Amino acid sequence: MKRSGNADLPLHYGYVPTWLAERMAKLGLAIVENIIADYGTEDVLRRLSDPFWFQSLGAVMGMDWHSSGITTSVMGALKRAVNPHSKELGIYICGGKGKQSTQTPAELLKVCETTGLNGEHLVRCSKLSAKVDNTAVQDGFQLYTHNFILSNTGQWTVIQQGMSANSKTARRYHWHSEALNSFVNDPHTSIYGQNSGYILNMADKQAEGSRNGVMAIAAEKPEQMLREISHLVMPDHHDVRARDVDMKRLGAVLWLAHEKQPKDFEDLLLLQGLGPRTLQSLALVSEVIHGTPSRFKDPARFSFAHGGKDGHPFPVPTKVYDETIGVLQKAVYRSKLGNNDKNEAIKKLSQIAERAERDFTPVETNFEKVIEKERADSCKYGGRTVFGKAQPPVQQQLKLF
Repeated sequence: MKRSGNADLPLHYGYVPTWLAERMAKLGLAIVENIIADYGTEDVLRRLSDPFWFQSLGAVMGMDWHSSGITTSVMGALKRAVNPHSKELGIYICGGKGKQSTQTPAELLKVCETTGLNGEHLVRCSKLSAKVDNTAVQDGFQLYTHNFILSNTGQWTVIQQGMSANSKTARRYHWHSEALNSFVNDPHTSIYGQNSGYILNMADKQAEGSRNGVMAIAAEKPEQMLREISHLVMPDHHDVRARDVDMKRLGAVLWLAHEKQPKDFEDLLLLQGLGPRTLQSLALVSEVIHGTPSRFKDPARFSFAHGGKDGHPFPVPTKVYDETIGVLQKAVYRSKLGNNDKNEAIKKLSQIAERAERDFTPVETNFEKVIEKERADSCKYGGRTVFGKAQPPVQQQLKLF
C-alpha cells in the first residue's frame, strides 16, 4: 500500500456561505468531468491523492488557500456534485466529516451492490487507513473526517484529516490504492512535520508486541506500512504573500490574460469573447485540470483565480466564477457530442501559459499592486466574502482647506 502524502494546516474556523458552496459544487463537477474526458477516471483518484494538487484545487475553488477548512468543504462539494452522476462518471465519494465518516462502510457496501465490487475488502481498506493514521502512528492528531473515493474499477483514494488541540493545527492524510501490497509492519522511510513532542510510532518494527495489542482492538492486523512521498506544511498567516507563490508562473498567467490579447494566439480563437479577468481564472483552472504534479508546489498561486471567501487575497469574483463554470460546462457538453474544439482550447491555455513563463521575468514589487487592483475592481466582478458584498472603492475628496 502506498500512502501518497500528508499536509499540515492551521486550524481555521468559519463556514462556507451558500453562494460559494453552490459554485464550488458546479466548478468541482466541471473539473472532474474535464479530467475524466482527457485522462480517464483513475487520474481523478491519482490527483486527489496528491496533497499539493488537492490544496491547489481548493484554492481555485475560492476557499482560503492555506486553511484546514479546504478538506471538508472541497470534499463536501465534490460529494454533492459528483455522486448524482456516479454511474456515468465511474466515481463514488463516501464518508465525510464527523458522523458522516461513520457512514462510510454502509455507503461503500451500497455502491458495491450496484457495481459488483468486493464490498468487504473495500470496507476493510477504509477502516485500516483510519486505524493506521489514528492509532498506529500517534502523532497527536485525532481523526475527525474520512472520505473514501472509489472508482468503478475498484481503485480508491482516501482523504482524512485529524486535529491537534495542542498545536492548533490539522493534519491531512492522503492514501492511494495504486500498487497495493499491504498495510503495516515496517516503519516509514520518514514522517515530516513540526515536532510537537514525543510520538508513539506503532508502525516501527521494534513495536511489534505493542502493535499486536493495539491492533487487536480493531480485530485487524495490518502487515506493512506505506511509504510517504510528499508532505505539505502551510503557514500560519492568512493573507497571501509574495513568498507563498511562484512569481514567475503567476506573472506569466497575468501577462497572458491582461497584456497579451487572446487574438494573438491562434490556439485561443475559440475562447474569444472572454474578458481578460475570466481568461486569468480559466488559465489557472486549466492548469489544475491539465498541469503536471511539479506545478502544484505553490497552492497559493491558484487563489488568484477566484480569491478566497474571507477576502484573501481578494473577495471571490462571483461573475468571473460563473463565467469560468459556464466555459467548462460547455466544453464538457460539446465533447460529449464529439466536438472537442473548446475542450482542446482550454487544454492549450495551460500549455501557452507554461511556454510564456520561460522568458518571463517577474517584478516582485508588482505583487501587492496586483492584489490592490483586484480589490479595487472587486465590486465590478461581483466580489463577495463571508462578510458581505464588496463595496466600490471610496473616492478621496480633494480638500481645499
